[in-house]
Order: sequence, then C-alpha cells, then structure tokens
Amino acid sequence: MSDPTSRILQLLSLLQTYRFWPGTELSDRLGISSRTLRRDIDRLRVLGYPVDATPGAAGGYRLAAGSHMPPLLLDDDEAVAIAVGLRAAAGASIDGIEEISVRALAKLEQVLPDRLRRRVRTVHANIVPMRWDGGPGPTVVPEALALLSQACRDHEEARFDYRRRDGEESSRLVQPHHLVSAGRRWYLVAWDVRRDDWRTFRLDRVVEPRLAGARFTPRSVPGGGPAEFVARSIADMPVAHHVVVRATCTAEEVASLLRWVDADVEDLGATCRVALRGEEPAWLAMVIAGLATAVDVELEEDLSGAVGPCLAAVGRRLSRATPGPSRGGG
Repeated sequence: MSDPTSRILQLLSLLQTYRFWPGTELSDRLGISSRTLRRDIDRLRVLGYPVDATPGAAGGYRLAAGSHMPPLLLDDDEAVAIAVGLRAAAGASIDGIEEISVRALAKLEQVLPDRLRRRVRTVHANIVPMRWDGGPGPTVVPEALALLSQACRDHEEARFDYRRRDGEESSRLVQPHHLVSAGRRWYLVAWDVRRDDWRTFRLDRVVEPRLAGARFTPRSVPGGGPAEFVARSIADMPVAHHVVVRATCTAEEVASLLRWVDADVEDLGATCRVALRGEEPAWLAMVIAGLATAVDVELEEDLSGAVGPCLAAVGRRLSRATPGPSRGGG
C-alpha cells in the first residue's frame, strides 16, 4: 500500500477495533516495513489519536481512549450488518428504540460514501420487524439497559427496586454478570448479594437502577452459561395452567408443529402425550386448536380445569363457522 493517506486510514481502521495488534501483524497487513509502521503510528499521534505501544520483540500497538473520535471506517459487510442490527432493534421491547435506531442510522449515513449509503438505505428500507406478541407489551428503559450493561462490563454492584410477577416489590443489591435477550424480553443474570444466590431479573420490572460503587470479582454462571441459566429459570417458573393432550402422530411431528411452544412430548409409538403449560387458558386452547388442524387431538388432563371450557367454546364457534349442507331443493 504505497499511498500514505490510504495506508493511514487502513491502519486507523485496524486500530479502531481496540484490540492489541502485534507490530509484525500490522506490518504484514499493510505490506510495509516495521520502520514505516512506526512513522505512521507517529503521524496518528500528531493528528491526536492516542496509540499505546508495547516495546520488544512481542510488542505491538493499541488505540487508547482519548478525546478524538476516529472517523468511522466500515467495509461493505460491516455497514450492512449495522443497518440490519438497527432495523432489528426497532422490533425490540426497548422504550423509544424505533426512533433511536432511525436517528442512529441517519448519523451513520452522513459519514458513509455514496456507494455504501445506497446499500445501507436499501437494506434498511426493505426489512420490517415482525412483532409476535400482537401488542406493545412492557418495555425496557434504554438508560436502564445501558447502566446495567456498564455494571456487567466493569464488574460493579448495582441497586434497584424490583417488582415481582406477583406484584411484590423489594430493594435489591446485585452483582450483574450478563444481559440476555429472549425474544422481546430482556433478563439480567446477577448474583443477589443479600440472598447469597443467583437470580434472573426481567428488565421491564427493574425500577431506577443505579451503580452501587463497589467492585466485585465475577463468578462462573451455573448451568453452562447465562443463556442456559435464563432458559432454565423461565422453564422453572410456576404457571397457572397445565394441560395434557394425546395426539395421533409421532413426537417428531409434534415438535415440528409446536416448535415455538414450551411443550414436553412423550412418544407412545403411533401417538404421543403432549404436556403444555401457560399463563392463560385461552392461549393454551389456541395452541391445541392449532395442533388439531394437522392431527387428531384428545384432551387427556386439565389440571386447572380452565382449558377444557375454553376448548369447548372454541369448538362451538368453529362449528357455527363451518358451512352447513346446502338447503336448496333437489
């Protein structure tokens, strides 16, 4: 790379990842000597970009935090990835995120060349997020998400008031470890200091989080990782309604039909038993009715006694919606 300006921009783009770059690797990437690399690093420092250097045979460079914002240098794939991420964010359960993502994309477009700007606009204009829950639902305050992300990163304790699913409110002091996105829900995985145990907290129920100031040594999250821990916590939550149905198909067929539903399937050969759980009997009735569009289904057990009546009501409505025999003479 003979053009000094292009080379400096490429060097800044590499350093902008804030990873440590061995000097030999940077020289190979840019196709220059170590002496030329040192001169280019000095030029960046003159321009106001603080670059830390580690001397020696295994030495290298890293862009340090400073007062100058480096220019945004993106290749085609990175620009498209950002556009997709911003568009997907519009469907997240974060208060005001759609407007925020539009503002962020507008700022991004201002610093992109025409070729990339057109590509990003095309991607952003033709992606529409689908909201599965059919309504706005509870949202997370962006400031809370940012503060707890900072607490996870810096290993700093946090305080907040928390409203449980039963409405009970309590004050919590926690050591935040990870944030987990599960569909339109956000969860914080944290060590609860006062309860001396791991807990998951839904962020839309967290009120006025604030940093506590004390640092902590991070722990290993049990159960294989934060996502697995949250998944197990959700599965272990008590729900109001349980129902069991028998379906005339294999377990593999049920799994394909109910791929987005929390269900325990027991293979019985030609049939299988399907155990379902949920907060609303009407939702469970809808799941069973959907299953019945593909296979024969029989209600075997309704532990709450509320799903059966819902199914009967659905059956009556479907019966009225079904066209009857022709009444014409013949």
